[in-house]
Amino acid sequence: MNHQTLHANLKNANPVIFQLLTEAPSPRVARSFILAYVEELSRILHHAGERRRGLEWSLQIDSLYAFREIISMRSEMLTRYSCLRQLWLLANKKYDQLAPDLSEAFIEDLRHILLGMVGRSGIYQDVTLPAYTQLKNRKAAQARSVHLEEMAQNSLRKLNRIPHGLEPEIIARRKTNRRRLLAAWQAQESDWQDYRWHLRHLIRDSRTLARFIRLSATERHAIDEAKRHGLPFAITPYYVSLMDRASHRRLDHAVRSQVIPPLHYIQEMSKRRSDEQDCLDFMLERDTSPVDLITRRYPHIAIFKPYNTCSQICVYCQRNWEIKDALMPRALAGADKIKQAIRWLKRNPGIVEVLITGGDPLVLPDRRFLDLLEQVAAIRHVERIRVGSRTPVALPQRITDELVKGIAAFHEPGRREIAVITHFEHSYEITPESQEAVQKFRRAGMSVYNQAVFTIENSRRFELAALRRLLRLIGVDSYYTFNTKGKQETRDYRVPMARLQQEVKEEARMLPGLVRTDEPVYNVPGLGKNYVRASQHHTLLTVLPNGSRVYEFHPWEKNLSLVQTYIDVDVPILNYLQELERRGEKRADYQTIWYYY
Repeated sequence: MNHQTLHANLKNANPVIFQLLTEAPSPRVARSFILAYVEELSRILHHAGERRRGLEWSLQIDSLYAFREIISMRSEMLTRYSCLRQLWLLANKKYDQLAPDLSEAFIEDLRHILLGMVGRSGIYQDVTLPAYTQLKNRKAAQARSVHLEEMAQNSLRKLNRIPHGLEPEIIARRKTNRRRLLAAWQAQESDWQDYRWHLRHLIRDSRTLARFIRLSATERHAIDEAKRHGLPFAITPYYVSLMDRASHRRLDHAVRSQVIPPLHYIQEMSKRRSDEQDCLDFMLERDTSPVDLITRRYPHIAIFKPYNTCSQICVYCQRNWEIKDALMPRALAGADKIKQAIRWLKRNPGIVEVLITGGDPLVLPDRRFLDLLEQVAAIRHVERIRVGSRTPVALPQRITDELVKGIAAFHEPGRREIAVITHFEHSYEITPESQEAVQKFRRAGMSVYNQAVFTIENSRRFELAALRRLLRLIGVDSYYTFNTKGKQETRDYRVPMARLQQEVKEEARMLPGLVRTDEPVYNVPGLGKNYVRASQHHTLLTVLPNGSRVYEFHPWEKNLSLVQTYIDVDVPILNYLQELERRGEKRADYQTIWYYY
């Protein structure tokens, strides 16, 4: 889109702002003009005679506040960039001085904010109040029930369009996939039920994978490049059976994307691995590890990481800088390091909850894992142990009766709780086998929770809601939904934070309370989880020329102790919407996304 078109779009959104920009001799003067205008609009909206409907009023106030922050001197100081200057240059047709990457995505975000400032968002355009608002008593209740039923049916239609692994047709297709895998290795059904067989037959290259599913040229090239650069790649036979034979990714996109890396990921990882001390430890775990194998970011919780490998490799793993390969030799920490970590836990009585993770500790043999569990359970002040594992999803055969019995021995109601934290990403991953793995823990009295990462692969309308719904039915409580971390190598997976806010308000909120139990969070490097649904915990600072929003995140210690805030750059909303369109979605279905700040 050329500069003249960007200029016209900006002018049409808010002619008053545009006029103030053109009348000002400099961005500094423009700031004074515009702040006075914003204050006057705000004063009018707070006047007793204002008759604007409540929701429209709220959206307009939010837009005014967001724009005021964007053009503030504080935002410019924190980001070392002036959005106002770009607007001033564009309004005054000084195109040769604009940022070279000034984009349509930038204008679209600012255009919507400017429209919102004057009550022209269009969200409530041609929308009338429901009939029940004009009625009383039983008539009001009956009319509202009709309205709610319409909403419910609309929600169910969207939920039911999301495929899942408990559908009879999909179960049958995967049985065919299983037979194809077993035949290739001349194995029996009994082998399929043995998790050790799966671990002995991990798929580690494109040639082997292509025997079972069709790979696109891009997928094959990506896997080959990962191998060439020494990046870990492995998939369990079970997880391969969840993939469709065809390569179009219409249904299995989330499954394939979980383990087949995009080319951008490989390019970034191969380039930056040599500087892993600074680049790849995105969460700054080294800064929050008081001793080896331990991470502590909260008063009462510590992470214990004794085992540094998995049965298969998730592309966007938080610890991709640590895990060198699937089933990596000598991945279990040495006895001295484990003793040191246990001693540290014993010497810190404020720790009442320990998350045992890695890697995936349930890939360990029963005896070794249960020995670790016993050592943690022996610490008197530990009242809860969480086991972080993706095996219920990637290798449910690992959840044997013997393993569950061994873990359950440490679950003592009233004294100590053992809970399993797993990681389903999409309803297509839920199968009869994973359901049975979950139910084994549930029958033994233990709870199972899910932590999902909100990525491009599960971010379509009601896609994550469908996952929550089915998880609850198989016995899993949704715990956290993480906004995709801002790591450069996983750019292709990222979703704007505004989409997560939109999902929580417009999709998750439609579900019963027992289903929407997860908390949406942004995991702040070195600090911990920031609750996204609470607007007081983050601030929109600016919009970069490429359309990326920049946020200031507040630490969880806010109001408890003085800690630095954290500034991070999001991905452009327009780029995300264009990718959804490429996947068959309608941009109009997401029109409110611009107004989540």
